[in-house]
Amino acid sequence: MGGLAWMVAAAAAAVAASWAFNALVHLVWRPYAVARRMAAQGVRGPAYRFFSGNLGEMRRLRAEAAGATLAVGDHDFVPLVQPYHRKWISLYGRWFLYWNGATPNVCVADVNVVRQVLSDRTGLYPKNLMNPHITRLLGKGLVLTDGDDWKRHRKVVHPAFNMDKLKMMTATMSDCARSMMSDWEAQLAKAPGGVEIEVSSRFEELTADVISHTAFGSSYKEGRQVFLGQRELQFLAFSTAFNVQILAFRYLPTEKNLRIWKLDKQVRGMLMDIIKSRLATKDTAGYGNDLLGLMLEACAPEHGSESPVLSINEIIDECKTFFFAGHDTTSHLLTWASFLLSTHTDWQEKLREEVRRECGDQEPNGDMLNKLKLVNMFLLETLRLYGPVSIIQRKASSDLDLGGIRVPEGTILTIPIATIHRDKEVWGEDAGEFRPERFENGVTRAAKHPNALLSFSSGPRSCIGQNFAMIEAKAVVAMILQKFKLELSPKYVHAPMDVITLRPRHGLPMILKRLEA
Repeated sequence: MGGLAWMVAAAAAAVAASWAFNALVHLVWRPYAVARRMAAQGVRGPAYRFFSGNLGEMRRLRAEAAGATLAVGDHDFVPLVQPYHRKWISLYGRWFLYWNGATPNVCVADVNVVRQVLSDRTGLYPKNLMNPHITRLLGKGLVLTDGDDWKRHRKVVHPAFNMDKLKMMTATMSDCARSMMSDWEAQLAKAPGGVEIEVSSRFEELTADVISHTAFGSSYKEGRQVFLGQRELQFLAFSTAFNVQILAFRYLPTEKNLRIWKLDKQVRGMLMDIIKSRLATKDTAGYGNDLLGLMLEACAPEHGSESPVLSINEIIDECKTFFFAGHDTTSHLLTWASFLLSTHTDWQEKLREEVRRECGDQEPNGDMLNKLKLVNMFLLETLRLYGPVSIIQRKASSDLDLGGIRVPEGTILTIPIATIHRDKEVWGEDAGEFRPERFENGVTRAAKHPNALLSFSSGPRSCIGQNFAMIEAKAVVAMILQKFKLELSPKYVHAPMDVITLRPRHGLPMILKRLEA
Protein backbone atom coordinates (compact mmCIF):
# COMPACT_ATOMS: atom_id res chain seq x y z
CA MET A 1 0.00 0.00 0.00
CA GLY A 2 2.82 2.33 0.95
CA GLY A 3 4.51 1.59 -2.37
CA LEU A 4 1.34 2.46 -4.32
CA ALA A 5 0.95 5.74 -2.44
CA TRP A 6 4.57 6.55 -3.18
CA MET A 7 4.05 5.88 -6.92
CA VAL A 8 0.92 8.05 -7.01
CA ALA A 9 2.77 10.83 -5.21
CA ALA A 10 5.72 10.50 -7.58
CA ALA A 11 3.43 10.62 -10.61
CA ALA A 12 1.65 13.69 -9.24
CA ALA A 13 4.98 15.35 -8.56
CA ALA A 14 6.15 14.56 -12.11
CA VAL A 15 2.96 16.06 -13.59
CA ALA A 16 3.33 19.16 -11.39
CA ALA A 17 6.98 19.51 -12.35
CA SER A 18 6.14 19.14 -16.03
CA TRP A 19 3.37 21.74 -15.73
CA ALA A 20 5.65 24.12 -13.87
CA PHE A 21 8.39 23.68 -16.48
CA ASN A 22 5.97 24.31 -19.37
CA ALA A 23 4.56 27.36 -17.57
CA LEU A 24 8.10 28.65 -17.02
CA VAL A 25 8.92 28.22 -20.71
CA HIS A 26 5.64 29.76 -21.92
CA LEU A 27 5.38 32.62 -19.42
CA VAL A 28 9.02 33.55 -18.84
CA TRP A 29 11.64 32.10 -21.14
CA ARG A 30 9.83 32.36 -24.51
CA PRO A 31 8.65 36.00 -24.10
CA TYR A 32 12.19 36.98 -23.09
CA ALA A 33 13.69 35.11 -26.05
CA VAL A 34 11.18 36.53 -28.56
CA ALA A 35 11.65 40.10 -27.30
CA ARG A 36 15.43 39.73 -27.52
CA ARG A 37 15.26 38.25 -31.04
CA MET A 38 12.91 40.99 -32.27
CA ALA A 39 14.98 43.77 -30.67
CA ALA A 40 18.05 42.43 -32.49
CA GLN A 41 16.11 43.08 -35.72
CA GLY A 42 15.16 46.61 -34.66
CA VAL A 43 11.62 45.83 -33.52
CA ARG A 44 11.12 47.00 -29.95
CA GLY A 45 8.13 47.70 -27.76
CA PRO A 46 6.83 47.96 -24.20
CA ALA A 47 8.40 45.50 -21.76
CA TYR A 48 6.66 42.16 -21.22
CA ARG A 49 5.05 41.75 -17.80
CA PHE A 50 4.69 38.27 -16.33
CA PHE A 51 1.45 36.52 -17.34
CA SER A 52 -0.55 39.61 -18.37
CA GLY A 53 1.89 41.09 -20.89
CA ASN A 54 0.79 44.64 -21.74
CA LEU A 55 -2.94 44.11 -21.27
CA GLY A 56 -2.92 46.01 -17.96
CA GLU A 57 -1.43 49.11 -19.57
CA MET A 58 -3.83 48.82 -22.52
CA ARG A 59 -6.81 48.71 -20.14
CA ARG A 60 -5.45 51.66 -18.15
CA LEU A 61 -4.89 53.82 -21.23
CA ARG A 62 -8.36 52.99 -22.54
CA ALA A 63 -9.93 53.83 -19.17
CA GLU A 64 -8.10 57.19 -19.10
CA ALA A 65 -9.40 57.99 -22.59
CA ALA A 66 -12.98 56.82 -21.93
CA GLY A 67 -14.23 60.23 -20.77
CA ALA A 68 -12.43 62.22 -23.47
CA THR A 69 -14.24 64.02 -26.28
CA LEU A 70 -13.17 65.56 -29.57
CA ALA A 71 -14.06 68.80 -31.30
CA VAL A 72 -16.67 68.15 -33.99
CA GLY A 73 -14.12 68.92 -36.72
CA ASP A 74 -11.46 66.60 -35.26
CA HIS A 75 -11.51 63.20 -37.01
CA ASP A 76 -8.57 61.67 -35.14
CA PHE A 77 -10.26 59.24 -32.76
CA VAL A 78 -7.20 56.96 -32.37
CA PRO A 79 -6.25 58.49 -28.96
CA LEU A 80 -9.75 57.56 -27.72
CA VAL A 81 -10.07 54.11 -29.26
CA GLN A 82 -6.49 52.81 -29.44
CA PRO A 83 -4.47 55.12 -27.17
CA TYR A 84 -1.82 52.42 -26.72
CA HIS A 85 -1.19 52.27 -30.48
CA ARG A 86 -0.73 56.04 -30.62
CA LYS A 87 1.64 55.97 -27.64
CA TRP A 88 3.73 53.02 -28.79
CA ILE A 89 4.03 54.12 -32.43
CA SER A 90 5.36 57.48 -31.21
CA LEU A 91 7.93 55.64 -29.06
CA TYR A 92 8.90 52.68 -31.25
CA GLY A 93 7.87 53.48 -34.83
CA ARG A 94 5.59 51.76 -37.37
CA TRP A 95 6.71 48.29 -36.24
CA PHE A 96 6.56 47.40 -32.56
CA LEU A 97 6.18 44.31 -30.38
CA TYR A 98 3.67 44.11 -27.55
CA TRP A 99 2.07 41.31 -25.56
CA ASN A 100 -1.46 39.89 -25.23
CA GLY A 101 -0.69 37.89 -22.12
CA ALA A 102 2.26 35.73 -23.13
CA THR A 103 1.34 35.87 -26.84
CA PRO A 104 3.59 38.15 -28.94
CA ASN A 105 1.74 40.74 -30.99
CA VAL A 106 3.48 42.70 -33.73
CA CYS A 107 1.81 45.92 -34.84
CA VAL A 108 2.42 46.50 -38.55
CA ALA A 109 1.58 50.03 -39.69
CA ASP A 110 3.64 49.87 -42.91
CA VAL A 111 1.35 49.71 -45.96
CA ASN A 112 3.78 47.69 -48.06
CA VAL A 113 4.08 45.01 -45.38
CA VAL A 114 0.30 45.05 -44.84
CA ARG A 115 -0.09 44.31 -48.53
CA GLN A 116 2.27 41.33 -48.19
CA VAL A 117 0.07 39.92 -45.40
CA LEU A 118 -3.34 40.58 -46.97
CA SER A 119 -2.45 39.54 -50.53
CA ASP A 120 -1.12 36.12 -49.44
CA ARG A 121 -2.94 33.17 -50.99
CA THR A 122 -0.90 30.37 -49.44
CA GLY A 123 -2.35 30.35 -45.92
CA LEU A 124 0.72 31.82 -44.20
CA TYR A 125 -1.43 34.34 -42.30
CA PRO A 126 -4.64 32.71 -41.02
CA LYS A 127 -7.30 34.54 -39.00
CA ASN A 128 -6.64 35.10 -35.30
CA LEU A 129 -9.16 33.02 -33.31
CA MET A 130 -7.74 33.54 -29.81
CA ASN A 131 -10.93 34.99 -28.32
CA PRO A 132 -13.66 32.31 -28.32
CA HIS A 133 -16.41 34.80 -27.51
CA ILE A 134 -15.78 36.81 -30.68
CA THR A 135 -15.74 33.54 -32.63
CA ARG A 136 -19.09 32.70 -31.03
CA LEU A 137 -20.50 36.10 -32.05
CA LEU A 138 -19.43 35.91 -35.68
CA GLY A 139 -19.77 32.15 -36.15
CA LYS A 140 -17.20 30.05 -38.00
CA GLY A 141 -18.51 31.38 -41.28
CA LEU A 142 -16.76 33.04 -44.20
CA VAL A 143 -15.10 35.74 -42.05
CA LEU A 144 -13.28 33.35 -39.69
CA THR A 145 -12.68 30.15 -41.67
CA ASP A 146 -9.38 29.42 -43.41
CA GLY A 147 -7.96 27.12 -46.06
CA ASP A 148 -10.24 24.57 -47.74
CA ASP A 149 -13.15 25.39 -45.43
CA TRP A 150 -13.01 29.03 -46.52
CA LYS A 151 -12.92 28.04 -50.21
CA ARG A 152 -15.93 25.77 -49.70
CA HIS A 153 -17.92 28.46 -47.88
CA ARG A 154 -17.00 31.14 -50.40
CA LYS A 155 -18.03 28.97 -53.35
CA VAL A 156 -21.51 28.59 -51.83
CA VAL A 157 -21.95 32.18 -50.64
CA HIS A 158 -20.31 34.11 -53.49
CA PRO A 159 -23.22 33.87 -55.99
CA ALA A 160 -25.45 35.82 -53.58
CA PHE A 161 -23.20 38.86 -54.00
CA ASN A 162 -22.81 39.18 -57.77
CA MET A 163 -23.71 42.65 -59.08
CA ASP A 164 -26.87 41.57 -60.90
CA LYS A 165 -28.30 40.11 -57.69
CA LEU A 166 -27.25 43.18 -55.72
CA LYS A 167 -29.00 45.49 -58.19
CA MET A 168 -32.17 43.45 -57.74
CA MET A 169 -31.84 43.89 -53.97
CA THR A 170 -31.86 47.69 -54.34
CA ALA A 171 -35.68 47.73 -54.42
CA THR A 172 -35.78 45.86 -51.10
CA MET A 173 -33.25 48.28 -49.60
CA SER A 174 -35.36 51.23 -50.79
CA ASP A 175 -38.56 49.69 -49.36
CA CYS A 176 -36.93 49.35 -45.95
CA ALA A 177 -35.55 52.91 -46.08
CA ARG A 178 -38.96 54.25 -47.15
CA SER A 179 -40.53 52.68 -44.07
CA MET A 180 -37.98 54.40 -41.79
CA MET A 181 -38.42 57.74 -43.53
CA SER A 182 -42.22 57.54 -43.30
CA ASP A 183 -41.79 57.52 -39.52
CA TRP A 184 -39.58 60.61 -39.79
CA GLU A 185 -42.15 62.38 -41.97
CA ALA A 186 -44.91 61.55 -39.47
CA GLN A 187 -42.85 63.20 -36.71
CA LEU A 188 -42.16 66.21 -38.91
CA ALA A 189 -45.88 66.61 -39.58
CA LYS A 190 -46.28 67.37 -35.86
CA ALA A 191 -43.22 69.67 -35.75
CA PRO A 192 -42.85 71.37 -39.15
CA GLY A 193 -39.86 73.46 -38.02
CA GLY A 194 -37.72 70.36 -37.53
CA VAL A 195 -37.50 67.31 -35.32
CA GLU A 196 -34.60 65.81 -33.37
CA ILE A 197 -34.03 62.12 -34.01
CA GLU A 198 -31.29 59.83 -32.68
CA VAL A 199 -30.39 58.35 -36.06
CA SER A 200 -27.69 55.79 -35.18
CA SER A 201 -30.21 53.43 -33.54
CA ARG A 202 -32.60 53.95 -36.47
CA PHE A 203 -29.86 52.95 -38.90
CA GLU A 204 -29.15 49.82 -36.86
CA GLU A 205 -32.81 48.84 -37.18
CA LEU A 206 -32.87 49.73 -40.88
CA THR A 207 -29.82 47.67 -41.82
CA ALA A 208 -31.03 44.75 -39.69
CA ASP A 209 -34.31 44.95 -41.62
CA VAL A 210 -32.44 44.99 -44.94
CA ILE A 211 -30.26 41.97 -44.07
CA SER A 212 -33.33 40.13 -42.72
CA HIS A 213 -35.11 40.60 -46.04
CA THR A 214 -32.22 40.12 -48.45
CA ALA A 215 -30.43 37.25 -46.68
CA PHE A 216 -33.24 35.46 -44.89
CA GLY A 217 -36.46 36.53 -46.61
CA SER A 218 -37.95 37.88 -43.36
CA SER A 219 -38.54 41.31 -41.85
CA TYR A 220 -36.73 43.07 -39.05
CA LYS A 221 -39.60 42.32 -36.67
CA GLU A 222 -39.19 38.58 -37.26
CA GLY A 223 -35.43 38.81 -36.93
CA ARG A 224 -35.53 41.31 -34.05
CA GLN A 225 -34.66 38.79 -31.34
CA VAL A 226 -31.72 37.50 -33.40
CA PHE A 227 -30.56 41.10 -33.86
CA LEU A 228 -30.89 41.93 -30.14
CA GLY A 229 -29.18 38.69 -29.08
CA GLN A 230 -26.28 39.31 -31.45
CA ARG A 231 -25.90 42.89 -30.22
CA GLU A 232 -25.68 41.82 -26.57
CA LEU A 233 -23.21 39.09 -27.57
CA GLN A 234 -21.14 41.76 -29.32
CA PHE A 235 -20.79 43.91 -26.19
CA LEU A 236 -20.09 40.88 -23.97
CA ALA A 237 -17.49 39.53 -26.42
CA PHE A 238 -15.69 42.87 -26.62
CA SER A 239 -15.65 43.16 -22.82
CA THR A 240 -13.28 40.15 -22.82
CA ALA A 241 -10.93 41.51 -25.51
CA PHE A 242 -8.40 42.90 -23.01
CA ASN A 243 -8.31 39.86 -20.73
CA VAL A 244 -5.69 37.12 -20.80
CA GLN A 245 -7.23 34.28 -22.80
CA ILE A 246 -6.92 31.12 -20.68
CA LEU A 247 -8.29 28.01 -22.37
CA ALA A 248 -9.81 26.50 -19.20
CA PHE A 249 -11.62 29.71 -18.23
CA ARG A 250 -13.90 29.60 -21.27
CA TYR A 251 -15.53 26.47 -19.82
CA LEU A 252 -16.11 27.81 -16.29
CA PRO A 253 -19.75 28.66 -15.42
CA THR A 254 -19.03 32.32 -14.62
CA GLU A 255 -21.87 34.83 -14.81
CA LYS A 256 -20.55 36.24 -18.09
CA ASN A 257 -19.95 32.80 -19.64
CA LEU A 258 -23.43 31.63 -18.62
CA ARG A 259 -24.99 34.69 -20.25
CA ILE A 260 -22.94 34.25 -23.43
CA TRP A 261 -23.85 30.55 -23.63
CA LYS A 262 -27.53 31.33 -23.13
CA LEU A 263 -27.55 34.07 -25.78
CA ASP A 264 -25.67 31.90 -28.24
CA LYS A 265 -28.12 29.04 -27.71
CA GLN A 266 -31.07 31.40 -28.22
CA VAL A 267 -29.62 32.92 -31.41
CA ARG A 268 -28.76 29.51 -32.86
CA GLY A 269 -32.23 28.26 -31.95
CA MET A 270 -33.94 31.20 -33.68
CA LEU A 271 -31.80 30.76 -36.79
CA MET A 272 -32.59 27.03 -36.76
CA ASP A 273 -36.33 27.91 -36.67
CA ILE A 274 -35.89 30.16 -39.74
CA ILE A 275 -34.07 27.29 -41.53
CA LYS A 276 -36.72 24.71 -40.57
CA SER A 277 -39.47 27.01 -41.81
CA ARG A 278 -37.71 27.35 -45.17
CA LEU A 279 -37.14 23.59 -45.46
CA ALA A 280 -40.80 22.92 -44.66
CA THR A 281 -41.95 24.95 -47.68
CA LYS A 282 -39.22 23.99 -50.15
CA ASP A 283 -41.44 21.58 -52.10
CA THR A 284 -43.95 24.31 -52.93
CA ALA A 285 -41.87 27.50 -52.84
CA GLY A 286 -38.34 26.21 -53.45
CA TYR A 287 -35.35 27.17 -51.36
CA GLY A 288 -35.51 30.85 -52.34
CA ASN A 289 -33.06 33.14 -54.12
CA ASP A 290 -31.65 34.83 -51.03
CA LEU A 291 -28.45 33.90 -49.18
CA LEU A 292 -30.21 31.31 -47.02
CA GLY A 293 -31.83 29.71 -50.06
CA LEU A 294 -28.50 29.40 -51.86
CA MET A 295 -26.89 27.78 -48.84
CA LEU A 296 -29.75 25.34 -48.30
CA GLU A 297 -29.71 24.37 -51.96
CA ALA A 298 -25.97 23.67 -51.75
CA CYS A 299 -26.66 21.54 -48.68
CA ALA A 300 -29.49 19.60 -50.35
CA PRO A 301 -28.81 15.86 -50.73
CA GLU A 302 -30.28 15.79 -54.25
CA HIS A 303 -27.26 17.76 -55.47
CA GLY A 304 -24.99 14.79 -54.88
CA SER A 305 -21.55 14.59 -53.37
CA GLU A 306 -19.91 16.63 -56.14
CA SER A 307 -21.52 19.86 -54.89
CA PRO A 308 -19.80 21.94 -52.22
CA VAL A 309 -21.81 20.98 -49.16
CA LEU A 310 -22.41 22.98 -45.99
CA SER A 311 -23.74 21.25 -42.89
CA ILE A 312 -26.71 22.74 -41.02
CA ASN A 313 -24.32 23.94 -38.29
CA GLU A 314 -22.15 25.64 -40.90
CA ILE A 315 -25.23 27.30 -42.39
CA ILE A 316 -26.17 28.59 -38.92
CA ASP A 317 -22.64 29.94 -38.48
CA GLU A 318 -22.84 31.64 -41.86
CA CYS A 319 -26.21 33.14 -40.86
CA LYS A 320 -24.61 34.51 -37.68
CA THR A 321 -21.77 35.99 -39.72
CA PHE A 322 -24.09 37.80 -42.10
CA PHE A 323 -26.60 38.83 -39.48
CA PHE A 324 -23.76 40.64 -37.71
CA ALA A 325 -21.43 41.70 -40.52
CA GLY A 326 -24.29 42.39 -42.94
CA HIS A 327 -25.98 45.01 -40.82
CA ASP A 328 -23.56 46.28 -38.17
CA THR A 329 -20.88 47.72 -40.45
CA THR A 330 -23.39 49.34 -42.84
CA SER A 331 -25.36 50.93 -40.02
CA HIS A 332 -22.20 52.63 -38.73
CA LEU A 333 -21.23 53.73 -42.24
CA LEU A 334 -24.65 55.44 -42.51
CA THR A 335 -24.24 56.97 -39.04
CA TRP A 336 -20.85 58.51 -39.75
CA ALA A 337 -21.90 59.59 -43.25
CA SER A 338 -24.85 61.45 -41.70
CA PHE A 339 -22.53 63.05 -39.15
CA LEU A 340 -20.22 64.28 -41.94
CA LEU A 341 -23.15 65.45 -44.10
CA SER A 342 -24.40 67.56 -41.20
CA THR A 343 -20.96 69.08 -40.49
CA HIS A 344 -20.07 69.72 -44.16
CA THR A 345 -23.15 71.47 -45.54
CA ASP A 346 -21.35 72.34 -48.78
CA TRP A 347 -20.99 68.62 -49.51
CA GLN A 348 -24.54 67.96 -48.41
CA GLU A 349 -25.71 70.40 -51.09
CA LYS A 350 -23.33 69.00 -53.74
CA LEU A 351 -24.61 65.48 -53.12
CA ARG A 352 -28.24 66.60 -53.10
CA GLU A 353 -27.78 68.29 -56.49
CA GLU A 354 -26.22 65.11 -57.91
CA VAL A 355 -29.07 62.97 -56.54
CA ARG A 356 -31.67 65.34 -58.05
CA ARG A 357 -29.86 65.28 -61.38
CA GLU A 358 -29.51 61.50 -61.60
CA CYS A 359 -32.61 60.30 -59.72
CA GLY A 360 -35.08 63.18 -59.73
CA ASP A 361 -37.85 62.32 -57.27
CA GLN A 362 -37.71 58.59 -58.05
CA GLU A 363 -36.42 55.98 -55.67
CA PRO A 364 -32.91 55.16 -56.93
CA ASN A 365 -32.36 51.94 -58.85
CA GLY A 366 -29.06 50.20 -59.55
CA ASP A 367 -28.31 52.16 -62.73
CA MET A 368 -28.98 55.49 -61.01
CA LEU A 369 -26.75 54.57 -58.08
CA ASN A 370 -23.87 53.82 -60.47
CA LYS A 371 -24.01 57.44 -61.63
CA LEU A 372 -23.72 58.94 -58.15
CA LYS A 373 -19.98 59.62 -58.34
CA LEU A 374 -19.90 62.33 -55.66
CA VAL A 375 -21.93 60.18 -53.27
CA ASN A 376 -19.45 57.35 -53.84
CA MET A 377 -16.46 59.66 -53.15
CA PHE A 378 -18.17 60.95 -50.02
CA LEU A 379 -18.78 57.44 -48.68
CA LEU A 380 -15.19 56.35 -49.42
CA GLU A 381 -13.86 59.31 -47.45
CA THR A 382 -16.29 58.46 -44.64
CA LEU A 383 -14.86 54.93 -44.63
CA ARG A 384 -11.32 56.27 -44.55
CA LEU A 385 -11.92 58.49 -41.52
CA TYR A 386 -14.63 56.47 -39.73
CA GLY A 387 -14.32 52.92 -41.06
CA PRO A 388 -16.47 50.52 -39.00
CA VAL A 389 -13.45 48.28 -38.21
CA SER A 390 -10.37 49.99 -36.73
CA ILE A 391 -7.98 47.02 -36.72
CA ILE A 392 -7.72 43.62 -38.35
CA GLN A 393 -5.54 40.74 -37.19
CA ARG A 394 -3.82 37.74 -38.67
CA LYS A 395 -1.51 35.12 -37.19
CA ALA A 396 1.87 33.80 -38.29
CA SER A 397 1.29 30.12 -39.13
CA SER A 398 5.02 29.38 -38.85
CA ASP A 399 8.32 31.20 -38.39
CA LEU A 400 8.30 33.50 -41.41
CA ASP A 401 9.91 36.49 -43.05
CA LEU A 402 7.72 39.58 -43.03
CA GLY A 403 9.11 42.72 -44.65
CA GLY A 404 12.65 41.58 -43.83
CA ILE A 405 11.80 40.77 -40.20
CA ARG A 406 11.80 37.17 -38.93
CA VAL A 407 8.53 36.72 -37.02
CA PRO A 408 8.04 33.65 -34.77
CA GLU A 409 5.20 31.17 -35.23
CA GLY A 410 2.00 32.05 -33.37
CA THR A 411 2.67 35.80 -33.36
CA ILE A 412 -0.47 37.92 -33.80
CA LEU A 413 -0.09 40.48 -36.56
CA THR A 414 -2.16 43.60 -35.88
CA ILE A 415 -2.93 45.95 -38.75
CA PRO A 416 -4.02 49.32 -37.29
CA ILE A 417 -6.38 50.50 -40.04
CA ALA A 418 -7.36 53.76 -38.33
CA THR A 419 -3.69 54.70 -37.90
CA ILE A 420 -2.80 53.86 -41.51
CA HIS A 421 -5.79 55.88 -42.76
CA ARG A 422 -4.32 58.96 -41.02
CA ASP A 423 -0.71 58.47 -42.12
CA LYS A 424 0.54 61.64 -43.85
CA GLU A 425 3.27 59.70 -45.64
CA VAL A 426 0.52 57.62 -47.29
CA TRP A 427 -2.33 60.13 -47.74
CA GLY A 428 -0.50 63.47 -47.83
CA GLU A 429 -0.37 66.41 -45.44
CA ASP A 430 -4.17 66.68 -45.43
CA ALA A 431 -4.60 63.10 -44.14
CA GLY A 432 -6.48 64.33 -41.07
CA GLU A 433 -8.92 66.42 -43.08
CA PHE A 434 -12.24 65.44 -44.65
CA ARG A 435 -11.61 65.69 -48.41
CA PRO A 436 -13.78 63.39 -50.56
CA GLU A 437 -12.19 64.80 -53.72
CA ARG A 438 -9.11 62.69 -53.01
CA PHE A 439 -11.16 59.76 -54.43
CA GLU A 440 -12.01 61.61 -57.65
CA ASN A 441 -9.85 59.23 -59.70
CA GLY A 442 -10.80 56.07 -57.81
CA VAL A 443 -9.57 54.20 -54.75
CA THR A 444 -6.21 53.06 -56.13
CA ARG A 445 -5.12 56.63 -56.98
CA ALA A 446 -6.39 58.35 -53.84
CA ALA A 447 -3.15 57.83 -51.90
CA LYS A 448 0.52 57.23 -52.57
CA HIS A 449 -0.10 53.48 -52.27
CA PRO A 450 -2.85 51.73 -54.32
CA ASN A 451 -3.90 49.49 -51.39
CA ALA A 452 -4.04 52.17 -48.72
CA LEU A 453 -7.82 52.07 -48.13
CA LEU A 454 -8.39 49.09 -45.84
CA SER A 455 -11.98 49.61 -44.66
CA PHE A 456 -13.04 46.33 -46.30
CA SER A 457 -9.57 44.78 -45.92
CA SER A 458 -7.91 43.88 -49.26
CA GLY A 459 -6.60 40.92 -51.20
CA PRO A 460 -8.35 37.54 -51.54
CA ARG A 461 -9.91 37.82 -48.06
CA SER A 462 -11.40 41.29 -48.60
CA CYS A 463 -15.00 41.66 -47.44
CA ILE A 464 -17.37 39.78 -49.75
CA GLY A 465 -20.17 42.16 -48.75
CA GLN A 466 -18.48 45.45 -49.64
CA ASN A 467 -20.55 46.04 -52.79
CA PHE A 468 -23.70 45.17 -50.83
CA ALA A 469 -22.76 47.73 -48.14
CA MET A 470 -21.90 50.46 -50.64
CA ILE A 471 -25.09 50.00 -52.68
CA GLU A 472 -27.21 50.05 -49.52
CA ALA A 473 -25.43 53.14 -48.17
CA LYS A 474 -25.76 54.97 -51.51
CA ALA A 475 -29.46 54.14 -51.76
CA VAL A 476 -30.25 55.29 -48.21
CA VAL A 477 -28.15 58.49 -48.42
CA ALA A 478 -29.76 59.38 -51.76
CA MET A 479 -33.29 58.87 -50.40
CA ILE A 480 -32.57 60.94 -47.29
CA LEU A 481 -31.11 63.79 -49.36
CA GLN A 482 -34.20 63.79 -51.60
CA LYS A 483 -36.45 64.65 -48.65
CA PHE A 484 -34.52 65.98 -45.67
CA LYS A 485 -31.96 68.51 -44.60
CA LEU A 486 -29.60 67.25 -41.89
CA GLU A 487 -28.33 69.43 -39.05
CA LEU A 488 -26.22 68.18 -36.16
CA SER A 489 -28.01 68.56 -32.84
CA PRO A 490 -26.30 70.82 -30.27
CA LYS A 491 -26.67 67.85 -27.88
CA TYR A 492 -24.22 65.75 -29.90
CA VAL A 493 -20.96 64.85 -28.14
CA HIS A 494 -18.15 63.76 -30.47
CA ALA A 495 -16.67 60.69 -28.77
CA PRO A 496 -16.22 57.72 -31.13
CA MET A 497 -15.89 54.39 -29.31
CA ASP A 498 -14.94 50.90 -30.40
CA VAL A 499 -17.03 47.83 -29.55
CA ILE A 500 -15.57 45.62 -32.30
CA THR A 501 -17.08 48.24 -34.63
CA LEU A 502 -16.80 52.05 -34.38
CA ARG A 503 -19.85 53.94 -33.10
CA PRO A 504 -20.64 57.28 -31.42
CA ARG A 505 -20.47 56.74 -27.66
CA HIS A 506 -23.50 58.96 -27.01
CA GLY A 507 -25.46 58.27 -30.18
CA LEU A 508 -26.03 60.69 -33.05
CA PRO A 509 -28.90 63.13 -32.33
CA MET A 510 -29.74 64.86 -35.59
CA ILE A 511 -32.18 67.66 -36.41
CA LEU A 512 -34.15 66.76 -39.54
CA LYS A 513 -35.93 69.42 -41.53
CA ARG A 514 -38.09 69.19 -44.61
CA LEU A 515 -36.51 70.54 -47.76
CA GLU A 516 -38.03 73.85 -48.80
CA ALA A 517 -39.98 73.56 -52.03
